[in-house]
Amino acid sequence: MADLTPTPDSPGLHVSKPSPSVPAQASAVCHCGASATASGDTQVRALVEGWNANHGSAHGRK
Repeated sequence: MADLTPTPDSPGLHVSKPSPSVPAQASAVCHCGASATASGDTQVRALVEGWNANHGSAHGRK
């Protein structure tokens, strides 16, 4: 399986939760230069909400 971790050359959002008993993990890199990581279901949820509101395709919204 390919490494799905976002990088400045390949920005994006990656979330992993291999099983219900394992805390979620996430990493994000935006083309604007912002980056973040999160561990734990609550923190990952906040990272995803922030990404959707402020990064990725949000940069194209008017």
